[in-house]
Amino acid sequence: MKRKFDGSTKGGSPRGGVLSQAAAEALAGDVFGFVTGDPGRLMRFMESSGLSPAALRQAAESPDLVAGLLDHVVADEELLVACAAALDVPPERITLAWRRLGPPDPGEFGA
Repeated sequence: MKRKFDGSTKGGSPRGGVLSQAAAEALAGDVFGFVTGDPGRLMRFMESSGLSPAALRQAAESPDLVAGLLDHVVADEELLVACAAALDVPPERITLAWRRLGPPDPGEFGA
């Protein structure tokens, strides 16, 4: 089960809504391009995730890599704001994608 925002607004609203799976995946692709488009940002992500260049290439299409990349961006406010500005979206929209595509909340795990 994917993690979803519990806001009351539906649709693509950047505040208090949910993103569709397709919209979240498209935005995650844009975030991936932003991070990998700059050697410094890419190196920081690789260092924090422990990925080698070969492992990064191999995992490029993996949902786990996308979730880890979004975790990395959302965890760093300066990076989140810079990414949002570069993509011309509110930072909250990237956070919504992270919540949609990331692992389930601990309370959602099976008994």
